[in-house]
Amino acid sequence: MSSLKPYDAVLLLSFGGPEAPDEVMPFLENVTRGRGIPRERLLEVSEHYMHFGGRSPINDENRALLANLREQLTAAGVDLDQTPVYWGNRNWAPFTTDVLREAHENGARRVLAVVTSAYPSYSGCRQYREDLAEALITLSREGRSMRVDKIRHYFDQDGFLSPIAESITEALGTVPTGSHIAFVTHSIPDAMDDASGPQGNAYTKTHREACEAVLSLLAVDTVPEWDLVYCSRSGPPSQPWLEPDIGDHLAGLKNAGVPGVVCVPIGFVSDHMEVVFDLDTEAEEIAQGLDLPFVRAATSGRATAFAAMLASLVVERAAAERGENPERGSQAGSGPWHDVCPAGCCANLRNPDKPAACGVDWVLPIDTSSAAAPAEVTR
Repeated sequence: MSSLKPYDAVLLLSFGGPEAPDEVMPFLENVTRGRGIPRERLLEVSEHYMHFGGRSPINDENRALLANLREQLTAAGVDLDQTPVYWGNRNWAPFTTDVLREAHENGARRVLAVVTSAYPSYSGCRQYREDLAEALITLSREGRSMRVDKIRHYFDQDGFLSPIAESITEALGTVPTGSHIAFVTHSIPDAMDDASGPQGNAYTKTHREACEAVLSLLAVDTVPEWDLVYCSRSGPPSQPWLEPDIGDHLAGLKNAGVPGVVCVPIGFVSDHMEVVFDLDTEAEEIAQGLDLPFVRAATSGRATAFAAMLASLVVERAAAERGENPERGSQAGSGPWHDVCPAGCCANLRNPDKPAACGVDWVLPIDTSSAAAPAEVTR
């Protein structure tokens, strides 16, 4: 059997989403708490969910990924009775704190997190780390001492990239010759991109590296022209966000005489609401109105290769923590991402002092007002 020691549990950590109409507004209020988002905007976004019966696809996607990850870890020789795999969310049930508490009650003291976000940024990495820190602080106040690490980013891994390339190759056969590829990811404020990664602009840089890696895997004679574009902007018009928006881009392609487009949700590991509404619904309707042939390529989250890749990164990190020297592969020009986030990586621009786990500067605070566990540095 393959050991995951020193870890005694794995946590699949995701964003979360509502599963019934009466959960939609509480979920959105939870996601946006403290950000001053007008209720009118929340009501507008809630209609996206109501378009699908008030149910986000993300939890079903995570249930499928959880089953696949367990299967691939078992195939890698991991004894899941000894190292169980849990699933928790940042913004909806099952909540991270509750799941870590359950894991602690079952004997877990060191946990390795697998985050369903492939790229570095505040919202895609540090915010997950902040929520982990909040959970660990809460549990410490209950007298529960735990340490949580996370696997490295996997935007550069073949198991993420190859399924996308295969889907694009298939999609290109359904659109006119000369069609373009529109790689799409979630827009973020320009300032957030500027602060992403240890040197800045890692969000856009790693996305472009992923796009180029996917293009190198296409089974085509001629690689189509392509662009990286954005969806799901939610900030005020006065705040610069990454552009162009997918809708504006489609209009530009039509005006340029491009005969068709393959839309590739490169920024999403599975079919989240941003994919099924912003792309499959809104972007496709825009393309239809422009009489522009449009096909959306698949995400990689349900592919066996994707779960196998995550399992391999879990095994890799465990080996590294045991002092071994595992091979760290990468399909990106900049090489494999770091295991441990440097100080200040993907900074929180609103609250730079907010604790974030899984980084070199993370120390679990001692709550002197309660019987908290001793402070523990978690790398």
